[in-house]
Parts: sequence; C-alpha cells; structure tokens
Amino acid sequence: MRIGELAAAVGVTPRAVRHYHHLGLLPEPERRANGYRDYTLRHAVVLARIRRLTELGLGLAEVRDVLADDAGRELVEVLGELDEDLARQETEIRERRGRLRVLMTDARAGRLSAEGPVSPELAALFGKFGPAPQSPMAVKDREVFALLDTTATPEARAEMLAALESMMAAPGAVERAHEAYALLDALADAEPDDPRVAEAARLLADLIPPDMVPQDTPIDDDGGNTGTGSFLRALYADFAPAQAEAIRRTLRILMEDRR
Repeated sequence: MRIGELAAAVGVTPRAVRHYHHLGLLPEPERRANGYRDYTLRHAVVLARIRRLTELGLGLAEVRDVLADDAGRELVEVLGELDEDLARQETEIRERRGRLRVLMTDARAGRLSAEGPVSPELAALFGKFGPAPQSPMAVKDREVFALLDTTATPEARAEMLAALESMMAAPGAVERAHEAYALLDALADAEPDDPRVAEAARLLADLIPPDMVPQDTPIDDDGGNTGTGSFLRALYADFAPAQAEAIRRTLRILMEDRR
C-alpha cells in the first residue's frame, strides 16, 4: 500500500502517518525500487491501534508506552489512569452545570447580581438576605465577599464561609444587617466625627463574630505592607470618610473583644 491508501484505509491523514513515523510510533516500511514506501497489513493494524488509543484521550507519549509493551500491562495501567481522569472531569462538569442552572434561574428571575457568579455556598448565604439588595453598602459588601470567595486560600475561604454561616444563624441577624447597611448608607455624605459613626460601629460589632477578624489584622491605613494591610487600605479608599471610620472603629471593638 502507498501512504495515501494506508491513511484512507485507517481513517487518518497522510500527514498524521508521517508524524507517527517521526515520533517513532509507526515503524518505517521498506521502500520499493522507485523510492515509494510499501506499507503492509501490519502497518495498518498498528496505525488503527494508534487511532483508537488517541480517540480514547491518550497522549502520544502514552500511546508510545502502550505500543512498547506487547503484554498489555502498560495499557491496563494507562487506561485506568485515563478512566480516573475522565471521572474527575465528569464530576467537575456536573458541578459546573449545577452552578450554571442556578445562575440561569437567578437570571430569569432578575436575581443575578453584579458580583456573581459566586460559589454555591456563598450564593446560598446571599440568598438568606432575600432579593438582591438596593443598599449601595450591601452591594459593596457582597462584592468584597465575592472577591474573597475567589481569591482566598481554600482554608481561609472555608473559615470565611463558616463565620458567615454562624453570623447568619443568629436570631434577627438579617434584620440587623439591613439596619447596619441603612445606617452606613446614611453616612455617605457625613463627616468622620458624626455621632452616627459610633452607632454604626457598635451595630456592626454586635453582628460580626469576633473570630471572623484575624488576630493580627491591622486597623489603620498605615497597617504595613502586608497583604491584609494593603487590602484594608484599598477597602477604606472605596468608602466615604465616615463609612471608613465606622469600619475602623468596628475592627477596634472586635479586636478588643478578642482579648
């Protein structure tokens, strides 16, 4: 057989056949007197096997290992690894489709907020607040939690979600949270020494579990160049002066409560 005939018989391209020669997967055939390759049935059998293995998802390096082991032990091992990998992919796809269904449902109902999509766990916690909030401070709060949900380490993320779950489980927590948001919204045009700043700080401190704030959290803008310090500086800069002062005082109260 010529290379075109071999390729057509197995259902691949002549270019693929040449590539398999180059990689050493397919033995080079003898050449006729005119210089053309003369492929045999054995070449077709090996080429068909290469095609089947690649269609299963094996890489060419793995195919080489399989072909090198006539007893088939390597094939069993490689196929087992491939099966495990496909099982992981199936699980990930199911989870992603589950999240997509939730997002589609929320989008149709007008509940998909600007900070989404978020993890199912955080979405469930957001759902306890009811419809998407109209409060500008509530929107910012959800955006910050969505940011942490994405960027935090798995351990820190788990701790954050557990703390939020604990906070939301307290009687009247949702109502107090909405009250705190309303008070902070009212401070948008206020001065840092406004009496309502202290009221907002106390309300927030009563709502937030003290252990939700790491013990070494810097409080002021000059809290160092650590990741937490830089994050807080960016956080304060996003708020009005009175709102930022209310958050600083909240952190001070929580740190004192931990002592």
